[in-house]
Amino acid sequence: MADVKNILLVGVGGQGTILVGKILSNGLMDAGYDVKMSEVHGMAQRGGSVSNQVRYGRKVFSPIIGKGQADILVSFEAMEALRWLEYLKPGGKAVVNDHRIPSAPILIGKSDYPEGVLDIMQSKVDTAVINAAQIAEQLGNAKTMNIVLFGALVRDMNLTGIDWEAVIRKNVKVGLADINIAAFQAGMNS
Repeated sequence: MADVKNILLVGVGGQGTILVGKILSNGLMDAGYDVKMSEVHGMAQRGGSVSNQVRYGRKVFSPIIGKGQADILVSFEAMEALRWLEYLKPGGKAVVNDHRIPSAPILIGKSDYPEGVLDIMQSKVDTAVINAAQIAEQLGNAKTMNIVLFGALVRDMNLTGIDWEAVIRKNVKVGLADINIAAFQAGMNS
């Protein structure tokens, strides 16, 4: 269906990928869209790959994004962008966090972190590279890196007509709402 938009969020366990999918889905539903979400945790608790697929529109029949169908790919970790690149549709956009989390094989010396990941992404698709970790640290809370990326996603998908600050307040702990809203605004302005 032409009016359905597909957002693929990918990262490594513990980065807040699932929280961003929840905030995104809740905000889209509040705005009146039909929303379907699918998440795969895999070995997330052990630093494995995490993916979250969010589809929205007037009527959405399936939560699954097929290869070549994502309008936007948001990667919370650089190498994950390459792993999921085939899901991006021609003319789609990638938002990639300039952040590395070495996998277990890399940590034990069985393999190397691939070099030039960001250059490869930029040579293949329209890619916005954001150092969300640095932005979050400058705000005073490195854990808000995910919300910085969420702000960039909202900007790039032109979803600015939704009251995201209210949605963020509903979905994060009360004491962390203000810092997450600051992270969201920083991501929008990145």
